[in-house]
Amino acid sequence: MTKKQTTADGSYLFQVDILIHAPTNGIAMEQLLRVLNQAEFADYRIQSGIQLGKKIEEELEQAGPSTPLPLSEGLDSRIRGYIQTNKLIRVNVNKGKGVKLSMPCRVVNFDPDQELLTLYHVDEKKVYSVRLNEIDDFFD
Repeated sequence: MTKKQTTADGSYLFQVDILIHAPTNGIAMEQLLRVLNQAEFADYRIQSGIQLGKKIEEELEQAGPSTPLPLSEGLDSRIRGYIQTNKLIRVNVNKGKGVKLSMPCRVVNFDPDQELLTLYHVDEKKVYSVRLNEIDDFFD
């Protein structure tokens, strides 16, 4: 166990790896959740090890690869430039249903295959994941 963070109210945050022997991933997950819920922790987050949807993945693989729309070279290089220079930019995001965000941020990561941007909002100190089709504009 590694002590990661402490707060003013005496709470502590730990990062742990737990090995559970079980016949399937689902049964192991059920055992882990049972133990965590019975321990009455303030909160917990499982970050890896979940292997759900195997049959769905197999069916999708048999159906063949999907071909994403090609990303324009200019936009790709512009986004990668923001990441390399760690430049502060403003991004206008349209989340749909009338929800619009204008956030001062830094681009942390870019996944061209998923067309997903990871943005760090400098005012709120939060990280957002945004799809490229949700972005209206970048402002330098």
